[in-house]
Amino acid sequence: MLVAAQPEPWVLKFSSQVPPGQVLDLACGKGRHGRYFLTQGHSVTFLDRDISGVMDLLAHPKIQLMEYDLENNNPWPFLKNQFAGIVIVNYLHRPLLPNLLTALKPGGLLIYKTFASGNEQFGRPRSSEFLLQENELLDTFSQHFEIIDFTQGKESNPNRVTQAICARRMMHR
Repeated sequence: MLVAAQPEPWVLKFSSQVPPGQVLDLACGKGRHGRYFLTQGHSVTFLDRDISGVMDLLAHPKIQLMEYDLENNNPWPFLKNQFAGIVIVNYLHRPLLPNLLTALKPGGLLIYKTFASGNEQFGRPRSSEFLLQENELLDTFSQHFEIIDFTQGKESNPNRVTQAICARRMMHR
């Protein structure tokens, strides 16, 4: 197994709160977050439109690799209540957001961090299509999730503007 880049600190902060079970590393890239969850004993589904960055994991008994383009009008490939945790970092495709609610098991944890409006002054992404608006993750998930933590704003190392949420799917909704 290749050594991947360090997981995002936001993911590390909440990773111990993910209940036992399968974790989805959505838009996984080289799989730095899914690899971390493997070391914590979770089974992990790595999904990306290009899974070449995680092919070294192919023989691992606790993983599923899915090469799948979520932005090509393909149907959402997961079952209801399938995951104990979903991790998304540096990816936004708004039509997928409602699917995250149903794919998480009741009590499951969503850990999400990506770029927000204002980031265009520091670099990519610059298009509003890929930048969250103020409080967007909070507004999207607060009705069906218990919000554990939420932050938004400018970071200085590296310079970027982000929004992040950690939220647990409510047990009775």
